[in-house]
Amino acid sequence: MFSRLAQLNPSPTTELEYSTPYELLVAVTLSAQATDVGVNKATRKLFKVANTPAAIAALGVEGLKPYIATIGLFNTKAANVVAMAQQLLRDHGGQVPRTREALQALPGVGRKTANVVLNTAFGEPTIAVDTHIFRVANRTGLAPAKDVRAVEDALEKAVPPRFLQDAHHWLILHGRYVCKARTPDCPHCPIRDLCRFPDKTPGEPAGVDPDRPQRP
Repeated sequence: MFSRLAQLNPSPTTELEYSTPYELLVAVTLSAQATDVGVNKATRKLFKVANTPAAIAALGVEGLKPYIATIGLFNTKAANVVAMAQQLLRDHGGQVPRTREALQALPGVGRKTANVVLNTAFGEPTIAVDTHIFRVANRTGLAPAKDVRAVEDALEKAVPPRFLQDAHHWLILHGRYVCKARTPDCPHCPIRDLCRFPDKTPGEPAGVDPDRPQRP
């Protein structure tokens, strides 16, 4: 499975736009129950004005809200992002910590967000289980489990070590563009023959064709 996904996308990464670990941390925090496209639209404007903990703290909650008002739960997220900036300044010298425990101690940061930052900003082989990964892991039979933490633990055991660094990016993108919730695009799925999902959408099985354009 991962050999095929790697062939189609050798260097997967997040679709959130960022240039520093702090920008990534803010973007991932804002992305809860929101799309990456929507977050990117907001942060393109925000990061031009404030993209450091000091700048966000100076902006304050009311100053931050207009930049993220198009994102769901923006009131709560504004409060968390500003409190996070203040805590980073107070406890970490304005730097993003590099441990899961320290990240999860920040306002608005859960295990999934911490895992994304550790993986994408710092190169740790963590797996951040979102709704896409939860669906793909269960639907394909790769790592079936009833809650996100159990899926994370099962994936860490199921994914070969050489693929762990990029595994969650491949699975997120596969769930976002191919193994979609309502109508999975099974006819164009490169791992269709490996999948245990019984209710595949109609079409001929699709193998890996290097000459056929692939989605990101």
